[in-house]
Amino acid sequence: MQVTLITQDEPFYLAENIDFLIRNFPEHSTIVSCVVFDPSPHGKKQSTLQRLNHTRKIFGWKFLLRFGWKFLMNKLDAGKKVYKVLEKHQIPVIRLEKKINHADSLAKIKAYQPDLLISVQGNQIFRKPLIELCPKGCINLHTALLPKYRGLMPTFWVLKNNEKYTGVSVFYVDEGIDSGPIIVQKRVEIGDRSLEALIKHTKQVGMEAILESVDLIQKDAVTLIENDEKQQTYFSFPERKDVEAFLKQGKKFY
Repeated sequence: MQVTLITQDEPFYLAENIDFLIRNFPEHSTIVSCVVFDPSPHGKKQSTLQRLNHTRKIFGWKFLLRFGWKFLMNKLDAGKKVYKVLEKHQIPVIRLEKKINHADSLAKIKAYQPDLLISVQGNQIFRKPLIELCPKGCINLHTALLPKYRGLMPTFWVLKNNEKYTGVSVFYVDEGIDSGPIIVQKRVEIGDRSLEALIKHTKQVGMEAILESVDLIQKDAVTLIENDEKQQTYFSFPERKDVEAFLKQGKKFY
């Protein structure tokens, strides 16, 4: 089974996780190409200055200084670059001049003849022609126990809302937001983890869930879990008041 990854060049956690995913990919499946978007930690494309200013307004100066320093250091560290990981494993990068749903972009992806698309923080909306491009479909990782906590920054929201458990869900992409049927779901105890620690842990568990999903899809052994619309909750990017409530509860970013 041939697979195309869709991800972004996020300089914090993704490179090491993509590396783990590639190194442990199931036998008889091959990653033949990868689409890499520019990073968008706030859920939308921004310039570096816009990104830093937005971070300051929502999270404050102290967070910004640490975020900015870590962002800079990781950008300078080749080991934190998704492109370098792909180069190490000799996986071709698909360069898209237009949005991913454009016919030209679809043609470039289709040229590698993938059987399955895997999105890991793919930060553009996927439309039907892309979703249906591959015979085995398109799957995505979400770091929450769907149908709860659809949307942005689920790890922040589960901590703010004092949940005892969270998890990861790998699901078939449809035209909704985190609404497709679930292939693999894993539960995680939150404990006293900081936001960063929880992000790191759920990303690792998420890679393992993707690997399990690929194996099931390859073997035609998927038993779908319902992503029940009636039970769904949705969260967008937090506002300053949400961050203040998070900190007031004694929750920690790092």
